[in-house]
Amino acid sequence: MKVREIYELAIQMGKKADPRGMAEIEKELANNKKEYEKCPEEEKEYFDLECLQNPYADSRILAGDENAEVKSLMVGVDLEIGEVLLADRLREKGQAVDLLLAHHPEGKALAALSQVMAMQAGHMSAYGVLPNVAESIMGPRMDEVKRSVSGNNHNRAVDAAKILNFPFMCVHTPADNMVTNFLYETIDREKPQTVADVLEMLQAIPEYRMARKINAGPRILAGKKENTAGKIYVDFTGGTSGATEMMQKLTDAGVSTIVCMHMGEKHLEAAKKAYLNVILAGHMSSDSIGLNLFLDQIEKNGVQIIPVSGVLRVKRN
Repeated sequence: MKVREIYELAIQMGKKADPRGMAEIEKELANNKKEYEKCPEEEKEYFDLECLQNPYADSRILAGDENAEVKSLMVGVDLEIGEVLLADRLREKGQAVDLLLAHHPEGKALAALSQVMAMQAGHMSAYGVLPNVAESIMGPRMDEVKRSVSGNNHNRAVDAAKILNFPFMCVHTPADNMVTNFLYETIDREKPQTVADVLEMLQAIPEYRMARKINAGPRILAGKKENTAGKIYVDFTGGTSGATEMMQKLTDAGVSTIVCMHMGEKHLEAAKKAYLNVILAGHMSSDSIGLNLFLDQIEKNGVQIIPVSGVLRVKRN
């Protein structure tokens, strides 16, 4: 496969698994096109044309030749300078590495992380939160995240990849969409009735079983095992943690249980006040599921996968 083909496959799979639905995605892309058409000529050189077909600003090709052939790739949840040097060391020892594929965004994709958070409003709306309420509570949180990442040295790993002549890309929200969809399908199939049932369901998934062995398996953060699971909201996608206010709004919309990758103390406190059950599925393990669903399709095309940096590789072919 070529670098560009792998990238386009990620976007295609991400759209298909997007919890908002295709109509909302097409609406966003149409708005991006209108924004570009209204853009003054002197500003068009700064416009990211990828957003006309890719609604996920945190997923981009960051370095290298898009038409380069890929027979093997190194994939990690995080690929920073250390992992770039690891790839170079592997290459020195005779292991071909034709592409670096990160999950968490780097470079310009990291700088644009807050942009994908708007999809959380669409996700909440699909679960019963009024659209105007969802959008209003997400706006300030998006601004907060934008400020928090603005001072980062975004391009460190990208610069290292360029110097060592590695194509480099990141696939963030598309992979998170895939694991979100995977869990919703699992919930629909298994129909867990209690919090204990949800926990048991998660622990039957290979990546979460592997995580348990390294003390990073699923666990309950709020609520009791015997509590009714009720309506379950999978809070895995949309850049990073949303607004604390979303907890009460989800309760108001009829949600009883949240399954999350990670949750900070302020969000957990808000969830408890909203009487939500909270199950922490696990960060690296959840990211691994999304990546694995994507990597399986790449591997079908004869590409060798070298997992590093937190990826728990499980094949579902």
